[in-house]
Amino acid sequence: MSRKNASNLPALLLAASKLPWWLGIILAVASGLYLHSVAIEPLPTYAGTRQLSPMLINSVFKNMALVGQFLLPMIFLGGALVSVLGRRKRRELLDTAATPGGNTLLSISWREFELLVGEALRRQGFSVQEAGGAGPDGGIDLVARKDGEKYLVQCKQWRSVQVGVPVVRELYGAMAAEGAVGGFVISSGRFTKAAKEFASGRNLKLVDGELLNRWIADAKRVAPAPITEPVNLEPRVEPVVEPEVKIATPLKEEPVEPEAPACPHCRKAMVMRVARTGANAGGNFWGCSAYPKCRGIRAIFAPMVVK
Repeated sequence: MSRKNASNLPALLLAASKLPWWLGIILAVASGLYLHSVAIEPLPTYAGTRQLSPMLINSVFKNMALVGQFLLPMIFLGGALVSVLGRRKRRELLDTAATPGGNTLLSISWREFELLVGEALRRQGFSVQEAGGAGPDGGIDLVARKDGEKYLVQCKQWRSVQVGVPVVRELYGAMAAEGAVGGFVISSGRFTKAAKEFASGRNLKLVDGELLNRWIADAKRVAPAPITEPVNLEPRVEPVVEPEVKIATPLKEEPVEPEAPACPHCRKAMVMRVARTGANAGGNFWGCSAYPKCRGIRAIFAPMVVK
């Protein structure tokens, strides 16, 4: 392996470590399978000198695939490991800084200060990407995103000098250039009055050491348990609504007409008639329906009452 390729390995590993660890694993598997399929594929047969150039290109690509099928997955897996270890370090750094008697904002390096700020923003719901500044004063340090919006973050671990307006103005210009909706200037110290006046009215938030310490403390604070109403273990008794009972009015007994008998002479049906003369005048009797051809009659007796 040439010196140039060897010197590029740390840069490739650093670039891979910027990816989420799960994405690094997926890319390692996908790149290894693809390059392996290219490496085992036989070279096509060429005839004539005109096809010499395609033959050389395919040969070089095949040789690169032979090496890359092992090298590229190792780079992605190494980046995933660095990403996992960096995530663990950020969490431990914030937990240690939030613990009484732990690290202070001034006792850590500027690199650790950036990691601490990034983890504090993550605890507030931001997704944070490290921009990779050249040093403690180099460019934009972090790019934070939340609800689809982009924010730029500048970290200043200044021990004695207050952060002035040039730093804030520089970040404001970078926001316009990068299309960010807001920005944070986060310092372990304080800000000058001019810096605060410039940030006022703009979507710029100045976070001094005191506020940053509160962020760290809030990250460790356990949320109180939600207040719930006391549970009544006794079974709830629903009131029983009895249906309204209506007392039916007794029906008046209607007189039931007796069933008409058959004539004793011609056996035809008889009808009820009223006697006009005789001892039973005004009373009812059964007379043959064939009257006057048939003069058969039957007396009507009152119904028997059983006492």
